[in-house]
Amino acid sequence: MVDGQEQVPAGRRWQDARVLWAYLRLGRPVRPCDAALVFGSHDLGVADQAARLYRAGMFPVAVFSGGANRIRPQEFPDGEAVGFAARARALGMPAAAVLLEPAARHTGENLTLSRAVLAAAGVRVRSLMLVSMPYMERRTYATCRLRWPEVEPVCASVPIGLDAYAAGIGDRRLVVEKLVGTLQRVVEYPRRGFAVEQQVPEPVLAAYRRLVAGGFRGQLAGDRA
Repeated sequence: MVDGQEQVPAGRRWQDARVLWAYLRLGRPVRPCDAALVFGSHDLGVADQAARLYRAGMFPVAVFSGGANRIRPQEFPDGEAVGFAARARALGMPAAAVLLEPAARHTGENLTLSRAVLAAAGVRVRSLMLVSMPYMERRTYATCRLRWPEVEPVCASVPIGLDAYAAGIGDRRLVVEKLVGTLQRVVEYPRRGFAVEQQVPEPVLAAYRRLVAGGFRGQLAGDRA
């Protein structure tokens, strides 16, 4: 314990994290789309999944989007988009299938700036695969419905459980704080005009409140979109 905060979530706190994980993941089937948007982050598993989906014929072209990484900047010295695209190319995506959007600072800009990149490349988009971290599916969906309502979003992420995911990231506390921060944005961002509103069941809100009260506040949003 430091400053009254739990450093490694366990027991009831981990069960609450499971509740948020289950809600934030949509878990819907994927299908072929006109293009993909690959959301940059600290998790290179997203780039791995994008490469797998490309090889499976799920999209012909992808925009890799994201600027500087705030969590693990040393791993992405040239930014998220460049790092993720390099990983995907190393896993078999051809350069012709890779577009870059290296400036986005948040999910809203991922959508808006990537839309412009696809338009400039002459890609007609009616369906868009949103490739993200597993717990970002609901948030990317809600943001896309507001920022780009003309397209049909299809969310895609690595099919994995919370325990295995946290083990891969190597930081259980960070994962729980990211879950808490993402749920906060799902709840609050519609009021700020950043995303469409979604129903959040009371058990999910109760788990969120307990985690916040337990000190898992490191990824809560200020005024960023």
